[in-house]
Order: sequence, then structure tokens, then C-alpha cells
Amino acid sequence: MSDDPPPAKTLVQEVPVEFDLSDQISSRMSSKLSAFFGQLVVACLCAVGAVVLRELTDLILPAGAGPFALTFPFVLFATLFARWTAGVITMLLSALFAWYFVLPVNNSFTFEIASDAPRVLVNVLSGFLIVALAEYYRRVVRQAISTRDALAEERKLLLQEIDHRVKNKFAMVSGLVRIEARGAKSHDARQALERLQGRVESISKVHEALFRDEDGDSRVDMQVYLSSLCNSLRDGVVTQDGVQVVTDLRPVNLSRDKAIAVGLVVNELFTNAVKHAFEGREKGEIRVLLETEPAGLVVTVADDGVGMPKGDTRKGSLGQGLLQSFAESAEGELEYPEVAQGTCVRLRLPYR
Repeated sequence: MSDDPPPAKTLVQEVPVEFDLSDQISSRMSSKLSAFFGQLVVACLCAVGAVVLRELTDLILPAGAGPFALTFPFVLFATLFARWTAGVITMLLSALFAWYFVLPVNNSFTFEIASDAPRVLVNVLSGFLIVALAEYYRRVVRQAISTRDALAEERKLLLQEIDHRVKNKFAMVSGLVRIEARGAKSHDARQALERLQGRVESISKVHEALFRDEDGDSRVDMQVYLSSLCNSLRDGVVTQDGVQVVTDLRPVNLSRDKAIAVGLVVNELFTNAVKHAFEGREKGEIRVLLETEPAGLVVTVADDGVGMPKGDTRKGSLGQGLLQSFAESAEGELEYPEVAQGTCVRLRLPYR
């Protein structure tokens, strides 16, 4: 049995930035100019937005108020969402519009007074400074996103490697116990080893359920977990061909520790049923139920076998002591209701 981890994948550091509008516009174009085209489209839209806002402002305020002030928000937007090229183009187009149409003399690049030229220059340079700062911020955010995604991918690969190794360890321990059980000369020793193997399988199934969840949630889907556990117990413990295993499990999530405890309870009750319920019989049925009630959850393991003597819950046995310990770990209580045929044990888990 190999204990080598699966081959590691190469981590890709360049991660697309989700909020890049220019990339979204140019993503379907194969031309080398596609990236610039996307930036140009965003820049033109931002420049038009600045012009429209400028015209709306002139309807409320005196004409020409703050000719460049309304340009800067659109320059900032273009740079953040379409790179510095879009910001520069937006600034230039908006500045030319304000210079030609807003500043006196209107419809001319001639300045009414000499001091207007330095004022225009300072406003344009301020716009370029906004572009530089926004582009720096944008690159920092881009790098942070790339680092975040790379770390997430690395974490995923590490978890896959751990999962691979831990599953190998569980399989190795289970295999060794199985070999010892088959070679045991004492019937009691063989049964004890088979129970131990079942407990290892129970914990292993919780591990598989946790690592099957790609969202990293530490809660276990009990429907999937108990179904997998019962299938393993049926294949590994049930020796009579006529014994059927029936499950009816509701979709419920429990914490990892509670799930392990519940699985161990089910394992003990299941193996007890296989061991005691069908002595001298070829056919029978073991039922495992997971139900929800207003007060909490109920896990039931029942069989239609010979049953236990009335009032006998084997309180003095080691198995019963383990069952009680597992139930307490799950913060639940065991019940032994009387049934017409066979044995029924319930584990009640109140909502906390």
C-alpha cells in the first residue's frame, strides 16, 4: 500500500482580476489590440459620463462652474477598473472638452485670460496624479488577489495530500486489524478485533465526509456519512446472505466530534445486532434511521431478530459501557423502547 502523496500540481500565480471591465470587454477578441480596445471603450464611456454630468450640472449651477472637478471621479473609475491607459485617455478627452466647450472663450482653445493656461495645466497634472495613485492601488489589490488565490490553491493541494496520507493510514490500520481477526483462534478475540475494525471504519468515514466537502465546512453531512458507514458495515460485518440492511436517513449536519460519536454508537449497535439478533436464523433485517423532531434528532438502530430478555440492557457489560460513553460524547441519551419483535435502541440528540 503506497504512502506517497499524489503528484503536486503547479501553482499558477497569474490570476485574472474579476473586476477588470476592459478584460471583460476584450475577452472575446483574439487580436493583439483587444486589450487596448477594451480600455479605449471604458475610457470613452467614462469621458461621455463626465460630459453628461457636466451638462447636467450647468442646468443647476452657473455655467462653467468647476470645469475640471467632475472629471476626476470618472478618471479614478476608469483607472481602477480598466488600467492606467483608460484613466489617461479619460483625463485627456475630458480636459479637451472642458477646455474647448466650458472655459471661456467657448468653442475655442484660446484662453480669455493668461492665468487660465496654468490652471488647466495644474488640473490636468492633478488628473494624472490620480491615475498614478489609482494604478498603484489597483496593482496592490491585483497582487493581493493573486496571492490570496495562490494560497487557497496551495491550501487545497496540502489538504488533498493530508487526506491521501490519512486515508492510507486508516486503511493500513483497518487492514492489519482485519488480518489479525482472521488469524485469531479465539472466537471472542476475533469478535473483539472485528469490533475494533468497525470503530476504525467509523472514524475513517467521518474523515472522508469532512474532506469531501470542498467548502471547508467542519460539519458533517450525516445522511452521506451514515449511509457510507452502513454500507461498509454491511459488506464487512454481515455474513448471512439473508440479512438485509435498510436505511432511512434525513439530511442533517452535525459537528465533527458529534458525528464521530454518533457513528461509533451506530457501529456498536449494528455489530451487536449482527452478533446476537439472528442466531439460528438465515434471514433478518437491520434498520438504521435518522429522524428529526421538534426537540432534536433521533438515531435508531433496530432489528427483527430474537430480541433481548425483558429489562436486559446489558448494563454491566463492556459494550454497554462503551455505548453509554459514546452517547455522552454526542451529548445524547440512549433509549431502549419495547418492540413486538427484535431489539430497538434510540439515541436522542437534543438541539443545543
